[in-house]
Amino acid sequence: MGENAKLEVSLAKVEAANKIADPLELLSPFKKFERNGLNLRIECMKVANMEKDLVDWAFQLTKANMQKLYEESDWGWKDKDKYAEMTEDRAQYLVAFDVTTGKPVAFTHFRFDMELDDEVVYCYEIQLETECRRKGLGKFLMQILELLAFKTDMTKVMLTTFKNNKVSQDFFKKTMKYEVDEISPDDPLFDDAYHYEILSKPTKKSAKPTAPDTTTATQSQPVTAS
Repeated sequence: MGENAKLEVSLAKVEAANKIADPLELLSPFKKFERNGLNLRIECMKVANMEKDLVDWAFQLTKANMQKLYEESDWGWKDKDKYAEMTEDRAQYLVAFDVTTGKPVAFTHFRFDMELDDEVVYCYEIQLETECRRKGLGKFLMQILELLAFKTDMTKVMLTTFKNNKVSQDFFKKTMKYEVDEISPDDPLFDDAYHYEILSKPTKKSAKPTAPDTTTATQSQPVTAS
């Protein structure tokens, strides 16, 4: 198959994935999270179908968790730019709601997209309210993204993380087994030339990825992607 033909196949996969009304319907058993004192329902929605109050909550949580890290980087923080990124037409969200109160407590912003020649699930954000950390929820949400990537025939899950965010680095590299992607920028002469790196985890085409763990409690920390 020629390069153009391969690209057309990849684009078709992304288009098909984006047309799925509710990707979480592919993973119905994972619509709830009941452990470590949490009783949550998980919903998947496109940003166009989200109430403004919910979008605003997601933005404010991201700002509270990430603004300082942005300001310490070359990027800086701009409310307008981040809000525009979070409300881009292709943006989709997994949102965890407290079953008792109905309040949102965690989310991940992701997209089915092309990264160079690869069809991928790109995780733009994963943010948790303080009281929900260290209870396995972050790992659960990331594993759902990995399962969605498998179900929709994407090649991998990708994300961008700040190098100086040690907790995030440990979570993704040690707990979730993500590795530095081949497209991550690198300067062999200066380790600190770039303040971020791109991580990825290939989709296992030959075997179903490990389902969300029901016993291990881990902590998820903010992640941002460009």
